[in-house]
Amino acid sequence: MLNLNDIMETINMIQSENLDIRTITMGISLLDCIDSDCDKSCEKIYNKITRLAGNLVKVGEDIEKEYGIPIINKRISVTPIAMIVAASGGDPVKYAKALQKAADATGVNFIGGYSALVHKGFSAGDIELIKSIPEALSETTNICSSVNIGSTKSGINMDAVKIMGQIVRQTAEITADRDCIGCAKLVVFCNAVEDNPFMAGAFHGVGEPDCVIHVGVSGPGVVQAAIKKCPDGDLGEIAEVIKRTAFKITRMGQLVGTEASRRLGVPFGIVDLSLAPTPAVGDSVAHILEEMGLGRCGIHGTTAALAMLNDAVKKGGVMASSSVGGLSGAFIPVSEDAGMIDAARSGDLLIEKLEAMTAVCSVGLDMIVIPGETPAETVSAIIADEAAIGMVNSKTTAVRVIPAIGKKHGEELEFGGLLGSGPVMNVNMNFSPKKFIDRAGRIPAPMQSLKN
Repeated sequence: MLNLNDIMETINMIQSENLDIRTITMGISLLDCIDSDCDKSCEKIYNKITRLAGNLVKVGEDIEKEYGIPIINKRISVTPIAMIVAASGGDPVKYAKALQKAADATGVNFIGGYSALVHKGFSAGDIELIKSIPEALSETTNICSSVNIGSTKSGINMDAVKIMGQIVRQTAEITADRDCIGCAKLVVFCNAVEDNPFMAGAFHGVGEPDCVIHVGVSGPGVVQAAIKKCPDGDLGEIAEVIKRTAFKITRMGQLVGTEASRRLGVPFGIVDLSLAPTPAVGDSVAHILEEMGLGRCGIHGTTAALAMLNDAVKKGGVMASSSVGGLSGAFIPVSEDAGMIDAARSGDLLIEKLEAMTAVCSVGLDMIVIPGETPAETVSAIIADEAAIGMVNSKTTAVRVIPAIGKKHGEELEFGGLLGSGPVMNVNMNFSPKKFIDRAGRIPAPMQSLKN
């Protein structure tokens, strides 16, 4: 039976506490779009995406109106394009442009999947796609790219790490006239997942159905408001408050996902219950940590508070849905989180602390603006460090850093919208990791990989 108090509480969450469905993402397999002719393959890709996702935006908007639940983004993820390039040949950028054409036709805000999976080595199509990333992201506006360079089972492909440091810099340089926006659409993974609905890292894994709907929920403001109502509770009580709140948030995601699946006639995949912040006031993961009692996000104690938050979110969410997946936890993207931005500006939040925090939360070093003079080998070393955390801890980690070409520590880069703005954070460049990165090869998988 519906409880009036629960209904009113949910309405208040939406109106006052920034509760929303961050994205409904349709995953589409492009394997049947392979053709010996590159142009025909691109035509098949466009036709399949527009056929399956033609009503995605409208369905999302209809659900918003009927249920009063904000659905901020409608997105598409596709089979890693490197696989299509390997089979169909041709210039990879042509596929990026075909995806952009499909994004324009369907009205979605992003298509993810201009991707390659190279955690154990390069196969046909991988190098070609990776080298094309700067051009592809420069010549499109709604396409996102990701590269998986490591996993717990395979170790870290340091050849790929070295290349991706160079690609990140090239992408920043080629889009420098647009505040280096290309790098905001490029992420480097370790242990990438196949059902991630969030950008820039979403792609449609080969183990997924031909077409599927995933939902990403969000509610940092709701969690913060719930903790605020428990000013004198101990940490055990705070964890219970977070769990109950995560349950309510996830139930809303389950409802929207099920309804979107029914209306679009495709299977429902997962709810990703990650707390995804925005630059809006009252929608910050950093502010949740501060509500727990930290004077500022980034000081000592931040990692412990974040670990508890992440664990409680997962425990509450899994009770609300039998289909929890994706990344599911707490995101800490600096430029997309008002509290993180403030902490980085004041110097209380450093990259080294962010790296420690990534060991206990979803994903990794996300939307961090670094000095434009940062050399490629230092970017590679940042990627390697974060991949090592993911590999050893059997979790997904990622790096999305933006070298701000022409800017130095203390200056700012402005993206606008959900991508927000970010202060250029200091990077330790006193000594170079170049010799280490130039060794290349592969960092072997840890003992945790031998679980069979």
